Amino acid sequence: MTGKSNKFAYEKATDISAEKRAAVERNVAVSVPSVVFSDANSGKSVIGRDARTTTSAPAIFYAPKKKSALRRGLYAFVKRAFDIVSSLLAIIILSPVMLFGIIGKWIEDGHNPFYVSVRLTKNGKPFKLLKIRSMRIGADKEKDVLIAQGLNEADGPVFKMKNDPRITRFGRFLRKTSIDELPQLFNILKGDMSVVGPRPPLPNEAENYTSYQSHRLDVKSGLLCTWQVTPYRNSVSFEDWVKLDLEYIENQSIWLDIKIIFKAIGAVLRPKGAM
Repeated sequence: MTGKSNKFAYEKATDISAEKRAAVERNVAVSVPSVVFSDANSGKSVIGRDARTTTSAPAIFYAPKKKSALRRGLYAFVKRAFDIVSSLLAIIILSPVMLFGIIGKWIEDGHNPFYVSVRLTKNGKPFKLLKIRSMRIGADKEKDVLIAQGLNEADGPVFKMKNDPRITRFGRFLRKTSIDELPQLFNILKGDMSVVGPRPPLPNEAENYTSYQSHRLDVKSGLLCTWQVTPYRNSVSFEDWVKLDLEYIENQSIWLDIKIIFKAIGAVLRPKGAM
């Protein structure tokens, strides 16, 4: 990601004025939402009150642009209306495809074809995310074993494997075509998710977020995100993934949402870099 495309205000510790630094140390509100300090003892980032106990310098300064209440309210109204209309139409149009995936998965192993996972959306609110099951029964319990064997190919708090042994034969087809994600249209219709937004994390993943990374939860989670429409997206580091999400949050607009939707359609037709 180039400096030109990244609209955030990132500053080195030496770039933070002495006035702002002193204000944070006194727990006085400043004109930015957060200053993240890197704790040399724990290796994690801390914020606010905890920042006073560290002896190391600030690592990242995150200052999103302020938007008017009218602009935020108008965007939220249009986005929610779009979510309702588009998810309802998609459910009607894609119901035969969804039914094909559900029946196919049931035929494959005779078990419940649905997978329900607790995820987090805006402000860390938990909800039940719906998917067509692409893995074998008991796959969640096997993840810890795979992690212990050092098979996690992703960095950060997320887990990913290109050739995950838990994914069934039909499940790979579901993932390649993104049919397994279609039940999330009901999550969107209900209001748990949006069509476009950062992908919803697992609670145990979010527990390991730094203060900076937790800004992913400043908005409602989505079915589609910038990371998904990035070429060879599964080679993107978690830190760059977070930067892409925050770049989206910083520049949210209906036009940007539409562009991501069309890019996602292209990514499904040309699933290069899919995992």
